[in-house]
Amino acid sequence: MAELIIHNARISTLARAGTGTPPEARALAVRDGRIMAIGDEARVMALASPATRVIDAGGRRIIPGLNDSHTHLIRGGLNYNLELRWDGIGSLADAMGLLKAQVDRTPPPQWVRVVGGFSERQFDEKRLPTLDELNALAPDTPVFLLHLYDRALLNRAALRAVGYGPETPDPPGGRIERDKAGRPTGLLLAEPNALILYATLAKGPRLPVEYQANSTRHFMRELNRLGITSVIDAGGGFQNYPEDYEVIQALHAADELTVRIAYNLFTQNKGGEREDFERWTSMLRPRQGDDRLRHNGAGEMLVFSAADFEDFRQPRPDLPPTMEAELESVVRLLVQERWPFRIHATYDESITRILDVYERVDRDQPFDGLRWTVDHAETISARSIERIGALGGGIAIQHRMAYQGEFFAERYGREALAHTPPVRRMLEAGLQVGGGTDATRVASYNPWAALHWLVSGRGVGGTQLYGDDNRLEREEALRLWTSGSAWFSGDEASKGTLEPGRLADFALLSGDYFTVPEASIPELYSELTVVGGRIVHGGGGFAPLSPPLPRPMPDWSPVNLSRPASPVVAASMPPHACCVHAHGPVAPAAPVADLRAFWGALGCSCFAF
Repeated sequence: MAELIIHNARISTLARAGTGTPPEARALAVRDGRIMAIGDEARVMALASPATRVIDAGGRRIIPGLNDSHTHLIRGGLNYNLELRWDGIGSLADAMGLLKAQVDRTPPPQWVRVVGGFSERQFDEKRLPTLDELNALAPDTPVFLLHLYDRALLNRAALRAVGYGPETPDPPGGRIERDKAGRPTGLLLAEPNALILYATLAKGPRLPVEYQANSTRHFMRELNRLGITSVIDAGGGFQNYPEDYEVIQALHAADELTVRIAYNLFTQNKGGEREDFERWTSMLRPRQGDDRLRHNGAGEMLVFSAADFEDFRQPRPDLPPTMEAELESVVRLLVQERWPFRIHATYDESITRILDVYERVDRDQPFDGLRWTVDHAETISARSIERIGALGGGIAIQHRMAYQGEFFAERYGREALAHTPPVRRMLEAGLQVGGGTDATRVASYNPWAALHWLVSGRGVGGTQLYGDDNRLEREEALRLWTSGSAWFSGDEASKGTLEPGRLADFALLSGDYFTVPEASIPELYSELTVVGGRIVHGGGGFAPLSPPLPRPMPDWSPVNLSRPASPVVAASMPPHACCVHAHGPVAPAAPVADLRAFWGALGCSCFAF
C-alpha cells in the first residue's frame, strides 16, 4: 500500500507519448521514495491504508521537481546566511532600505555582503548606489556589493578591512579605481576577469563550520521553497576539494540533504590543472555516491587558459595560444578515466577552439557516450551546435543574459542579442539542453525568473531581448528544467517526469504555471515540495507539514530580515499586511523593533504581524 497519496491535484507528469503514463493526472501515490501509481482519483485512492498519509492538493498544479543543471549550491550554502539578497527587488530605494536595516544589526567586525543575483537594470532608478551613498549609510560597517562579473563596490570601512591603500597594486586582470591622490575609491573593476572581485570577497570573515552547516540547510530549504529538488553543482572559484565539501558530506551522512546534488570538481590550480585531476581521479570513481549526493565529473573549469568569463562591458577576451595543449592534456586524462566533464565557454570563438581539441582527442580516444557539457554558450554558432551534437555533448544554459542583455546589445548590437543564447536553434538541432541559473554570483537562484526569461524573452529590467523565434512555450521551458537537466547527471531514467518507478520528487505550486499571466511567473513558488517521497518544505496551508528547521545562525543573519513584497505578491495581500518575508506573508523572524524601524523608513505605519 502507499505511504503517501496526493489527490485532488492537476498533475503535469511530462511523460512522453507511448510511456503508458498520461500527460495529466489527478492523483499520485508514493512508496519507498518512488512513484507507485499516478492517474485518476479512484485508482490511486484504492492504494490507501490506515497508515497512508493522504493530502488534498486543493486543485493545485503539481509538476516534477525542478532541477538546476548549473548552479553553485555547495559554495553558496556555506555563505548563504552571511549574504543580503537583492534578488527581485524592484527599486534601489527598497534595496538600500534593506541594506541600512542589515548594517544596523551587523556587529563588528562582520561585513554586510550583497553578492550577485541582481542587476542595476532591475531597479526603477536603473543605476547602482554611489560610493558616497554607501559611505553615508554605513560609515563603520564594511559593505561589499558584487554586481555581475563586472564590478564590486566597497565602502571605506570595507577598504580598511581588506587593507587596500595607495600602495596596493592592481592585480592582473583587474583594476582598483583611485582618486587624484592615488587612494582607492572603493570601485573594483574586472578588466577583463573577475578574479579581483572574488579574491577581495574571500578576505571577509567566514562562518564557523557549525554555522556553515546551518547556512547550507537554510539555502537548501529556500531552494525547496521554489520547487527545486535537484541541482548539479558546477564547482567554483575558491571552492576546494575535499575541504570545502566536508559540510555537505556531513549533512548527507546525517540525512539532512533536502536537495539532490551531483557535483563537479573545479580546478583551483592555474598551471597545475592536470595534477589536480590526476589526484582526484585516483580518489573518486565516476558517479561515486548515491542519488542524494553523487560525484558528477570535472569542470566547469578544466584549464584556466580555456576560461572566457563574460563581462560584456569589456571586449571579448582572446584565449592564449597555450590553451589547446593544456586542455588536450586534461581531456585525454578524463576520457581515459571515463570521467564526465563540463567547460565554461561564453563565446563561439572559444567554443570553436575547444571543439577542435575535443575532436582531436576523440579520433584516437573515443568519447563513446561519455557525458560532456558546454556551459553558457551565449554566442554559439549553428556550426558549433552541430559539432557538439556529433560528439554526443550537451549545452547547459542559464538566464545570465536577463541580467546583462542590455550591456551585450550596447557592445554587439540588438541583432546579435536576439539569439544570445540561441536556445530554439539548439532544440531544433536535437541537442541535449538543460536549464539552470549559474547562481549565486551573477543570476538569481530563483528558477521561476529563469523560466520567465525563457518564455517571455525579457530581461529583469523588462527589456525585450528576444523575438518569437527564440522564445519557448511554457511546457518546452519546463522540460529544460526537469527531464532536460536530468541528462547532465545521467539521471534521465529516474528524474524529470512523474511516472511509476521514478523518484518521487515533485512540487505543488502556489499558482498554475501554465495559466498565470506571463509577468507573474517569477512570483511562483512551491507550497509543498517532496523529495524521495519525503516532505521537505510546506508553505501556506501546508506549512504544518513542513519539517522543523533551526533558526538561521548567527542571529543577525540577513536571512532573518524581512523583505518588501513584490508588486504581484503585494496585490494579493490583505490590507495593511506590510511585513512580507521573501516567503510571502509570515511572522517575522527579526526582532520587531528592527522591522518597525525598517518599514517605518519606507512609510509603513501599520504592523500586521
